[in-house]
Amino acid sequence: MSVENESGQAQSLAATAGLPMFPVAPGYRVNVRSGPGTGYAIVDTLPLGASVSIRCQCPGTTVSGPYGTTDIWDCIGNGKFISDSYVKTGTDGYVAGRCD
Repeated sequence: MSVENESGQAQSLAATAGLPMFPVAPGYRVNVRSGPGTGYAIVDTLPLGASVSIRCQCPGTTVSGPYGTTDIWDCIGNGKFISDSYVKTGTDGYVAGRCD
C-alpha cells in the first residue's frame, strides 16, 4: 500500500516483506473494503499513485474497472480488499494464492 508523505507524494509501503508491488490504476482513489465485494464496508481509500502488495486473492462481486471486468478481489492487508480490476497485475487471472 502507499501513503502520502508531507509533500503529498505517494510512497509505497510493502504490507508483507518479499511480496511484489503492483500499481493501482493512475487517476483513481480506490475504495478499500472489509471483504471481497461492493457490499462490504469501505474501511479506507487508496491515494492517487498507490501501489499494493497482494497477500492473497479470492472471488467476490464482479467489478468493471480500467483493467477490465473481474470477480477477483485482492487482499492487501488484514480485512482490506480491493477489486483486481483497478490493479495492474499483467494478467486477467490470479497472481497470488487463494485467501482462506
